[in-house]
Amino acid sequence: MELDKYKDLLDDIKKYVTQNLPLSELDNNELQVEIDRIVQEKTSEQYLTIETKIKIAQEIFSSIRGFGPLDAILADDSITEIMINGPDKIFIEKSGKLSRLDMKFESQRKLEDIIQRIVGLAGREVNQANPIVDTRLPDGSRVNVVLPPIALCGPTMTIRKFSKSPMTIEKLIEYGSITEEIAEKLELLVRAKYNIFICGGTGSGKTTFLNALSNFIPKDERIITIEDAAELQIVGVDNLVSLETRKANSTGSGEITMRDLIKASLRMRPERIVVGEVRGGEALDMLQAMNTGHDGSLSTGHANSTQDMLSRLETMVLQGSEGLPLEAIRQQIASALDIIIHLSRMRDYSRKTVEITEVLGYENGMIKLNPLYVFEEDTEKSTAEKVVGSLVRKNELIKYDKLRAAGIFREI
Repeated sequence: MELDKYKDLLDDIKKYVTQNLPLSELDNNELQVEIDRIVQEKTSEQYLTIETKIKIAQEIFSSIRGFGPLDAILADDSITEIMINGPDKIFIEKSGKLSRLDMKFESQRKLEDIIQRIVGLAGREVNQANPIVDTRLPDGSRVNVVLPPIALCGPTMTIRKFSKSPMTIEKLIEYGSITEEIAEKLELLVRAKYNIFICGGTGSGKTTFLNALSNFIPKDERIITIEDAAELQIVGVDNLVSLETRKANSTGSGEITMRDLIKASLRMRPERIVVGEVRGGEALDMLQAMNTGHDGSLSTGHANSTQDMLSRLETMVLQGSEGLPLEAIRQQIASALDIIIHLSRMRDYSRKTVEITEVLGYENGMIKLNPLYVFEEDTEKSTAEKVVGSLVRKNELIKYDKLRAAGIFREI
């Protein structure tokens, strides 16, 4: 069927459905049945394949109750990120590469309606008074929305797709991010309640790695997860509490911050606190929690190197308490963190673990680090399109106290 004729038929049936069905009185199943019936009636005198009729019915239902063109994109598991820059520009990331799709929304109003539907599903709101919001889809996909007049190109939405199957260490080994030997050592460190911080740039796989590590936590422990938009997938743990921040409503009240949640979690008898990502003053509360007996905490943060992460943590702590001297902040960081794992997105779009470092303590005004593993590229095998290399052992672990306290006497 020609594209123009297909679009005309689709528009005609959609118009008939919206004008003749009591949409507000029908649930999703009833509406789907009615749309299927109408499509059969309206196309009975035309030769259309069953697949075409099903596609027409799906597109009409999607435009009324679904997310329009987004439904087909969200259903494609090979797509990892969706970027919408106004109604006419839809970009996707697949296999690490960006490309523009040959599809668009019917109008800016339709895109705005879909955005309101998505935001409303998570009990949040976005409008001219509150034009920026972070939320999530029912499947856990992370969503960021920016509306005009802040977004000059029209309503802008970025969706980080949520993996249907939880990330495991086995998958990280398969992808070449770490080796089996290193995975076994990381499992021992998690079990022994070392405080581990994962850092890296945008899209380097921090949340993915955190997900994999968190599944090393013994299943009989009480875990509190704290996130801006809930996306961690910790499986097999009965005593799990997931907390999510909340923006202020249109009257400016009702905001629940990461700091609020971290403070609340300390009164919930946690054995582990997992903070999805620290971005500001909540870093101080997280470090204080780690320093007051809540060992085994896991978290992530944006940084371009391990040293850069330490500097960023200092800045974030200052946001939470401007009066603290830098020396006190560095002592807090040095005594709270045990292990820092740095991830990077390479030029071939692969995500690799590039450094695993032990934090030894505070000495002569600086935080002392002990690199355990560092990624070294094999310049003979690597090309401009393919990065080949591996994590190379640099030093032995020095702080064995938590491993010994946990009854683990293996060398790391």
